[in-house]
Amino acid sequence: MPNHPRYAIWQAQWTSLCTQHLRNFSLTGPGCAISIHKATLGALHLSRSIIMKRLLTFLLILYPAAAAAQSGVILFDRAVRYDFEVPERLGETRNQIPSANVSSMLLLFDESASLLIPAPTAEEEENELAAMELRMRGYVTRLRMGSPSRSDQETLLKVYMNNEDGTVTETREFMGRTFRISGAQPAYEWKLTGEQTEFLGYLVQKATAVEDSSVIEAWFTPEIPVSAGPDLFGGLPGMILSVSVDDGHTVYSAAEVNLTRVEAGAIRAPEDGQEVSRDEYEAIVTEKLAELTMRSRARRRRP
Repeated sequence: MPNHPRYAIWQAQWTSLCTQHLRNFSLTGPGCAISIHKATLGALHLSRSIIMKRLLTFLLILYPAAAAAQSGVILFDRAVRYDFEVPERLGETRNQIPSANVSSMLLLFDESASLLIPAPTAEEEENELAAMELRMRGYVTRLRMGSPSRSDQETLLKVYMNNEDGTVTETREFMGRTFRISGAQPAYEWKLTGEQTEFLGYLVQKATAVEDSSVIEAWFTPEIPVSAGPDLFGGLPGMILSVSVDDGHTVYSAAEVNLTRVEAGAIRAPEDGQEVSRDEYEAIVTEKLAELTMRSRARRRRP
């Protein structure tokens, strides 16, 4: 089992909850699981055409299921709500601009480590984008460039979590620059609620936490006994399959789970981007967002 900080604590809590509810235990039907998945994404008015399946077998080889339960690849749908204001001068076009940045991510994992990367996009998909969608992308790009919101300016690209030494290496794009940051994994103060349901065929448990004033709601499954998840989330007694931050501002939802052995060497720390410390990166973000805030206020004061 992963040697993750607080893992034993959460495992004990989960075991206690299972014992407490054993007599009344019953699996929730798939309808509830579907509603969780669709509600979180549907609330952001996402288009199904954007959330497409990606081919996962490019990194995998066949492996017996019993051993594969602790390794594999999970396809996640990610949605980050935009914070920028859409100008009224755009008229009816305002209703066509997407309300969230939607993408697909792959989580490769085994007992000792995990790696979150963007899912590959088929070249023909890019070539077949409709002119209207390309136009909307142009609007979004321009609106994001002038937004003083961190989530509009920042994109998480890759996350490598080493569960053996408790470290993390991530790459983030901020205002057109790519940075690589390394340090200790965050230690979330998870609280297990005892709520459970079924999602993608797995029994999932609900856990909540508060980090830097952000409210986090996660659903994890002990049936995949690896303490990991998308983004920087982990530290629970099982794989996180769904997570929502600040009432759906950022949402990760698993779309497909493949429990197979990951090819040797596929899970490794990213090496791209300018290497900076956490404090250095936060200082850059703070400085640039302050500049954008001043520019935004100056534009509003113009007659």
